[in-house]
Amino acid sequence: MTDPSMAVRCRGITKSFPAGDGIVEVLHAIDLDIPAGELTMLVGPSGCGKTTLISIIAGILGPTHGTVEACGVPLTKLRDSEKVAFRRKAIGFVFQQYNLLPALTAAENAAIPLVAAGMPMAKAAQQSAAILDRIGMGKHIDKLPSQLSGGQQQRVAIARAVVHAPNLVVCDEPTAALDAETGQTVMTILKEAALAADRAVIVVTHDNRIYHFADRIAAMEDGRIRSVRTATAGQFLEVA
Repeated sequence: MTDPSMAVRCRGITKSFPAGDGIVEVLHAIDLDIPAGELTMLVGPSGCGKTTLISIIAGILGPTHGTVEACGVPLTKLRDSEKVAFRRKAIGFVFQQYNLLPALTAAENAAIPLVAAGMPMAKAAQQSAAILDRIGMGKHIDKLPSQLSGGQQQRVAIARAVVHAPNLVVCDEPTAALDAETGQTVMTILKEAALAADRAVIVVTHDNRIYHFADRIAAMEDGRIRSVRTATAGQFLEVA
């Protein structure tokens, strides 16, 4: 039965990939709950499976075994076309590659989720420009990706992820290319995106400067969840 207090519920998630003549198991029987109304961080060393896990949560990858429910939808039961429709409506992405369209301006790139939902580009770009301005991109809204630095492109990707107010925002190292001040501004926006009963934000990060934005921190190691800590009175207490 769907639990409305949980934005994401993973049960027994494993993921294997072919490697030469064998198989490499990247995730091992992961159980994880992501509460709605919270910002959850996934932390751990490089190669421990964090990006693979959020890709499965977002419906981009399918698990080898196990089940995933996101925003009340059983992703592991959906056809590929249904997953695409679900992602377009309910999920915002910030991945390290940015994936900006080279022929569109910063405002137009950030507006893509609104355009996909049927909003005219002019109106959608105006709405995305307001978010870009807030994260220090107001002077760059008409520039193409080739005219932007890596950090500026990352901010466009973040604006694109939140512009359509999705139920779930999934971020892979959203502050990695940002200075401390901009990183704090970005995390404030992501934190605000999580503060609703039907929304949640998941952030994969190595940046301990932003840990204080988390409501809980799930630590991964060797493809397993090793601990989950929840924030209480400014400190993190282990709950699993």
